[in-house]
Amino acid sequence: MSDSPNTPASPLPPDIAAMSFEDALAELERIVRQLEEGRGKLDDAIASYERGTALKCHCEAKLREARAKVDRITITADGGITTEPARID
Repeated sequence: MSDSPNTPASPLPPDIAAMSFEDALAELERIVRQLEEGRGKLDDAIASYERGTALKCHCEAKLREARAKVDRITITADGGITTEPARID
């Protein structure tokens, strides 16, 4: 369990953990639109918000994974070629 506000207090639901970044983002966008409309019952809105939070955490984790895989090709002082982690911040 983590104290970080960007990580869920419990593991992600299996259906979210299995989602691609694109699918999770699309569902998150749908939930945000639905919540912005303000229609529906409070209990449904709370459940949607909780699912949206899990989707957001999943998307952030997928982005961190992708960032870790991106390498930058560089030329060393002696003319050799190497890779180093990209600085994307």
